Amino acid sequence: MQAGIFYVNYQLDIDFLKEFTTFTKLKSLITILILLFGITFTSFAQIKPGISEGIPAKVIRLFPNPATSDINFEFQRGYDKSYTLQLFNFMGKKVYELIPSGQRIILSLNGFYRGVYIFQLRDKRGKIIDSGRFQVIR
Repeated sequence: MQAGIFYVNYQLDIDFLKEFTTFTKLKSLITILILLFGITFTSFAQIKPGISEGIPAKVIRLFPNPATSDINFEFQRGYDKSYTLQLFNFMGKKVYELIPSGQRIILSLNGFYRGVYIFQLRDKRGKIIDSGRFQVIR
């Protein structure tokens, strides 16, 4: 009678191990699929915008950054005369706005406080064409 009980317990342990290994294999497969999906998703998210993908590249190049006395905004390619350049402080308050008149704008930073500023280039409908940030140091 004692041998029969041992046999039943042994058989239950074998069944448990079969289910456990099946569960472990399924868990491993799901982990691998999640990992592959994550790698694929992040690789798509890190594609740099450029002309080849149909997304326009940066329109404005600014220098020096960080700036002390003045900053240069230079248009990389043809621009529309109706564009507006807006500057915001780090708190989001508009501190300056101008309509570009040429290929390069030299902006004096007199009256600008030390800190980070955001620029936005907008078309006549208000759509943001380009944006970025720069830092003023004193």
